[in-house]
Formats: sequence, C-alpha cells, structure tokens
Amino acid sequence: MCLAVPLRVVSIDGATAEVEMGGVTRRVSLVLVPETQVGDYVLVHTGFAISRLDEEEAEETLALFEEMAQAARAEEEGQASEEASNTPEGKGFGS
Repeated sequence: MCLAVPLRVVSIDGATAEVEMGGVTRRVSLVLVPETQVGDYVLVHTGFAISRLDEEEAEETLALFEEMAQAARAEEEGQASEEASNTPEGKGFGS
C-alpha cells in the first residue's frame, strides 16, 4: 500500500521545495509539479511532490489523518488497560 501525504510548500529552490506539516519540515523534489508555488499544498510520496491540491482538499485529508491517529491511540490505550486488568494484580490476586 502506498501513501501520499499533503504538505504545504514553505520555500522553493530550483526544483526542490521545503515542505511542512505540524512544524516538521523536509525537502522534496518538484520535478513532477514544476508549476508549484510557495503556499501551495502538494501530495508527497517517497520524496517527490506528485500533484498539487487545493487548500480545502489538503485540510480535509489532514483532518482525516488526525482522526485515524486519534482512533489508533484510543485503541492502543484500550488494549493496554485491558491487558493490565488481565494481570493477577488487576484481578485482586495476592490481596
């Protein structure tokens, strides 16, 4: 499965852009989308911007990623508390 992430372009130097999400920046190639400008959102896959997105579409996608991350954290927390309650200490043994 491949995943492309929408990132905002903060600067451009030739065919390379610095992109940002959540305060984290990295450099990506703009070879496939040379018309990109600072402030645009691009879909990034394996270090290449593969297409441009409008801001609304990018924000919707990022919101969905955040929802998935929250659901995963909630599931992990639920599993951790379930595992803790299945230990002898959690079942009242040794009291």
